[in-house]
Amino acid sequence: MEYRHLGQTGVQVSPVCLGSDDFGDGTPPETAEKLILRSLDAGINLIDTGNLYAGGRSEAIIGRTLAASGRRHEVLISTKIDHAPRKPGVSLDEHVPDLPPNVQGNSRLNIIRACELSLKALRTDWIDLLQVHRYYPQYHIEETLGALTDLVRQGKVRYAGCSTFPAWKLMQAIMLSEMKGYVRFVNEESPYNLLDRRIENELVPLAEEHGVGLLTWSPLAHGMLTGAYEDADTWPKGTRAGSRGAFYAARVTAEGIRIGREFGKLAREAGLSPARLAVLWCKDQPGVTAPIVGAGSIAHLDDLLPAMEMSLDDSLRAACDALVPPGTHVANFFNTSGWMKTSIG
Repeated sequence: MEYRHLGQTGVQVSPVCLGSDDFGDGTPPETAEKLILRSLDAGINLIDTGNLYAGGRSEAIIGRTLAASGRRHEVLISTKIDHAPRKPGVSLDEHVPDLPPNVQGNSRLNIIRACELSLKALRTDWIDLLQVHRYYPQYHIEETLGALTDLVRQGKVRYAGCSTFPAWKLMQAIMLSEMKGYVRFVNEESPYNLLDRRIENELVPLAEEHGVGLLTWSPLAHGMLTGAYEDADTWPKGTRAGSRGAFYAARVTAEGIRIGREFGKLAREAGLSPARLAVLWCKDQPGVTAPIVGAGSIAHLDDLLPAMEMSLDDSLRAACDALVPPGTHVANFFNTSGWMKTSIG
């Protein structure tokens, strides 16, 4: 397997990252433990989580598993700072009015508070990659960068990054870091799949030009690329839309489902499962460091793992481009963040 550098750092990461959004919320702890250990055995060395995933249970499962197995030093842990833990499925793109003050967002107070809690939950002395989960305009980016810089200097965090930031704000953060000596964002974690390619218009060129790693979430497009939906109004149990409600279902569109069926045919003609081709396509797109994959079972994970050592050939890439041209979209992943509320058009 060919490992990839994370942005401009000397850190090498596997070309697929294990996602844990469902750990403790849809994926039982005992299954999550098996998925973590199977991933490590297969060569995956990056696990992505967040302090609000499953109300904090995801971090706890990862910490407990790595501590019990003695394999903490084999893996890089990426976690995210956001709101205080809350019920699964609640939108993370808006402030939650019933929470007390100072337990959400990108203020210095919340970043340091949340980091300390994540260290305890993960049972570790350091976090390899700490990301701010969303861009909120009410927090000045210099306050955010200053807090992250202090955590890095204290040895509690190795690297800092961001998730689902607009390109202009990421560029501003890079410039401020260069000018004022703040810690520099080494990565951006963005929504990206064949059905929503809008990050190719600005974020991907920015990342390639300025040495920012791209970790990408939802490569299967909430199951649209695997044929999980009959129509945009029927949300089967087990899909994100079916288990988490309207906020996630807003990303599912009739055109996305239709294209997903065509994609499934293309995958089967190539001798691949749709899920494996979806991950392979994302992994081999320009600028991408690693797609983040989730799995509800060992069988699902084992279907995806071979994509790490495969390459997307030019004819298959062209066939995918014919379904959804570069830079365009037929589903609603990129625009469900609070800083960008538009219709699909």
